[in-house]
Amino acid sequence: MTHLTKRSSTALLVASFIGSSALPFISIAPTFAQTTFNDVPANYWAQTFIQELASRDIIKGFPDGGFRPNDPVTRAQFAAMLSKAMNKAPIRGGVTFVDVSSNYWAANAIQKSYTTGFMSGYPGNVFEPAQNIPRVQILVSLSNGLGYSASQAPETILQTYADAAGIPNYARNSVAAATENRMVVNYPNVQFLNPNQTATRAEVAAFIYQALVRSGQATAIASPYIVGQVATPPVQNQVRIPAGNTISVQYSKDKILLGPDEKVPLTLSVSQNIANPQGTILIPTGTQVVGELRTVSGGAQFFASELVFANGRRVPINATSKVVTTTEQVQKGLSVGKLVQNAALGAAAAAAIAAVTGDRALATEEILGGAGIGTLLGLFIGRDSVTLASVNPNTDLAVTLNSDLVL
Repeated sequence: MTHLTKRSSTALLVASFIGSSALPFISIAPTFAQTTFNDVPANYWAQTFIQELASRDIIKGFPDGGFRPNDPVTRAQFAAMLSKAMNKAPIRGGVTFVDVSSNYWAANAIQKSYTTGFMSGYPGNVFEPAQNIPRVQILVSLSNGLGYSASQAPETILQTYADAAGIPNYARNSVAAATENRMVVNYPNVQFLNPNQTATRAEVAAFIYQALVRSGQATAIASPYIVGQVATPPVQNQVRIPAGNTISVQYSKDKILLGPDEKVPLTLSVSQNIANPQGTILIPTGTQVVGELRTVSGGAQFFASELVFANGRRVPINATSKVVTTTEQVQKGLSVGKLVQNAALGAAAAAAIAAVTGDRALATEEILGGAGIGTLLGLFIGRDSVTLASVNPNTDLAVTLNSDLVL
């Protein structure tokens, strides 16, 4: 993920609220509010969240007409968003952070986020304003700041996530509360929280919007990525797409690497509309294709199990990609940075790279499957080389129906 440098406060996500109660209020959007952005297409997973907030003048884009949805968010930037978005009375006195000077651009916002209970610092009165903020800290901030708590045992609620083990102990109660209050939005797979992954501008927009929905300040929208969202009932008129038809797919990374005998959950998206001869679109661009990428005899193959439409409808699918035979050899002395550039790694692949090259701090953006690489390192330590399956998801993983698809 590209690291964010310091930006002017005018280039941040911004918000404008009015009101004096403890709950946030939304200002009336001016007629000139920009609601579309040149890098947020209609089929983008967070488009509705972004558009809804933009229509209320809560968030803004950049002078070039873009929103930069995948840019990371720093702790200072998030504090600035909270300062503008949440109008809440202070619950505690101020504090002087040793790394936030009085003339720092976000000093007032950081102080407000602290006094209102949304954010805290680290030991020694350190705030780390330039530190990229992980998703879990966003959820903890919103839950704590808004005073939410879980109504049942947190561990019961957290069973929703396949990677619940990765949620830090300090955050488990707050994340459970956020989950129960439907403030969690997980893309591309709703079952994976990716708690320690840096939050993006799009993800923060989704979390903030869901917090406003829970507070009764915004209307709920249908999204298959909201944890706990009730799916829309399927359409009544069924359509059958015969076996043998192919569905083109796309993915946000240029490459996926798998280790030996590895299988990982993977969610792709449909890259082209699927229509009937009359031109009626049956499967729109952007529909999720949920399944599993596995190493098989001779290479790697994607097995699709479910389609998830934008309205939350889920349809079983029996389809597979071709067997991809491309491999990459990992050897001692290899440039890890080039190998993992814009790549997603299976946990076994990440462990193999770390063990063979000695680089234990992989700068990859995404580890698939939610497993830690530490437990897998022992399988590869001592090897001079490892062969990994290498997949280009945007060209290799188009799926062919093995049986009729009933919509």
